[in-house]
Amino acid sequence: MAIDPQFEENREVVEQHDGHDVWGPVDEPETLGIHGTHVAVDFDICLADGACLEDCPVDVFEWVDTPGHPESELKADPVHEGQCIDCMLCVDVCPVDAIDVDPGRAGRK
Repeated sequence: MAIDPQFEENREVVEQHDGHDVWGPVDEPETLGIHGTHVAVDFDICLADGACLEDCPVDVFEWVDTPGHPESELKADPVHEGQCIDCMLCVDVCPVDAIDVDPGRAGRK
């Protein structure tokens, strides 16, 4: 199952994490929600293969520990989503389609 491209309509912002929105539900450690808005990562399906971190030319992502999450205990966190140049490399390389980049959401908080 891929990230919901309509998450802004289907979910609510429930908290902030490292300067970006977290779209719920969140019930740690099993359910972590979607992190980011312009560059959004569904933490619940991210399996931390690292392709997005390796391929992003502007270093949007950083590893974050998520102990106890059933999919993986690391996640690619879009902590620098404001740097995104909309190249879509992260979207293309994510093996589980956990990332959505929407240029129309750039700058929205």
